[in-house]
Amino acid sequence: MAKEYNPKEIESKWQKKWEDDGLYQANIDESRKKFYALTMLPYPSGDLHTGHWYAIAPSDARARFKRMQGYNVMFPIGFDAFGLPAENAAIARGIHPREWTYKNIQNMRSQLKRMGAMVDWRREMISSDPKYYRWTQWFFIQLYKHDLAYKKYSPVDWCPQCNTTLAREQVHGDDRHCERCSTPVIKKDLEQWFFKTTNYADELLNFSQIDWPDRVKTLQTNWVGRSEGADVVFKTEDGDDLTVFTTRPDTLWGATFMVLAPEHPLVDKVTTDEQKEAVAKYREDAILKTEIQRAAVDKEKTGVFTGGYAINPVNKARIPIWIADYVMMGYGFGAIMAVPAHDERDFAFARQFELDIIPVIQPEGESFDGKTMPEAYVGPGLMINSAQFNGTAVTDDKGRKNPGLDKVIDWLEKEGLGKEAISYKLRDWLISRQRYWGTPIPMIYCEDCGWNPVPDGDLPVVLPDDVEWLPTGESPLKLHPTWKDTTCPKCGKAATRETDTMDTFMCSSWYHLRYLSPDYDQGPFDPNEYDYWMPVDLYTGG
Repeated sequence: MAKEYNPKEIESKWQKKWEDDGLYQANIDESRKKFYALTMLPYPSGDLHTGHWYAIAPSDARARFKRMQGYNVMFPIGFDAFGLPAENAAIARGIHPREWTYKNIQNMRSQLKRMGAMVDWRREMISSDPKYYRWTQWFFIQLYKHDLAYKKYSPVDWCPQCNTTLAREQVHGDDRHCERCSTPVIKKDLEQWFFKTTNYADELLNFSQIDWPDRVKTLQTNWVGRSEGADVVFKTEDGDDLTVFTTRPDTLWGATFMVLAPEHPLVDKVTTDEQKEAVAKYREDAILKTEIQRAAVDKEKTGVFTGGYAINPVNKARIPIWIADYVMMGYGFGAIMAVPAHDERDFAFARQFELDIIPVIQPEGESFDGKTMPEAYVGPGLMINSAQFNGTAVTDDKGRKNPGLDKVIDWLEKEGLGKEAISYKLRDWLISRQRYWGTPIPMIYCEDCGWNPVPDGDLPVVLPDDVEWLPTGESPLKLHPTWKDTTCPKCGKAATRETDTMDTFMCSSWYHLRYLSPDYDQGPFDPNEYDYWMPVDLYTGG
């Protein structure tokens, strides 16, 4: 027996034997109970580091433990290979992203094998392989055909150096800089593709079939942000509709000013000449802040008067219109009615800018004065200063369960001033990226027929290899002389391919299904493999 442990000699010997014997190969075996152990797939950025093994080692240990218990264990691995980091790294080195990515994959695969993880390498998937992203494109088309994918203009976080949109996770620091190049990020309106995640908002709040910790349920509930209330139509002095969503229509008579998001489309129209400079400066400052910074309840309240006024539909009061960064276009309509007597944020704003405060709810036996109230009152009571609704009880209940809200919503609908509504903080998923190294969005635009999906038989829409990066930084797909030229699948006339690619999170949203059958070409996965292995028994990630 050797006196010293020689890892190169001993480990390579046994790793070869394990591979030759198919020790970790996971095959369908109906006589055994299965265990699908899923872990995060690495991004092929170069060498493995401690962070990779920190995630994989516990997963590998758990998979081995289940195997020793007699389970038929599948423990696959793959590579999340598309994305902006690989593209930027390749540009910096003067090579093609494919060359950079696959060289890294080869290296990381070798390192993973040397570490001896019990991976079934036959099931490896790589998200940048055409045989994989063919089905990513197919999923997009199914969503489009079911009216779950659409295109619209939207403000996005934009890196002017990388010339692309960024996900929130890719914007770093208080100065909001790009994670890859450190350039300050700006807001820009672009026509983008979205998925209708909001269609599933209520389903995402149903935890009856999920054994989740209460903390996680609370996090998801707050993320979805379901609110019951009413859409109410105010009017500007020029007669334009200015719709707000409010959870407290019972407080309409206490609305003493309105606040618009700096990005609201009516800001330019309601702003007077005297206020244009101040409004423009405020808007420039607002676009540099994150939504978390803008929404922070403890931050100093800032805002600018536009010079314009709106008419309160319930009492015809003329109330000033301000802009403030704590109001955002992504929630409701990007406009709020401000009721400082009964909202803490509105109260602080009103006190700071010396705006009127009119109480419209007070506890029985008390008497509020807006000039001397020390803070907003947010509890139950009776309606006051509210015309025919004076004396109506208001409780802490939400929506129609609150008698004050119930009666006011009925009256608003009867008078044609508003309607019952539900709003969510959850937004639709923006998946467009103006980059090359990603899954091409399989859509074709024709001047006569509009947007139509690429026929299934023409998938995958493959990225061209003969690309070059010009100093503009724009996607080579947009600049390529021929790739975007095609024919309309409906009328056969000349048409243009979509040159945006998909958010890499789209590619990594279904990899657990492709592990089932990475070479299957009749669909995204083999149904027989799915029936045996799914669902995933344990996912390790974070």
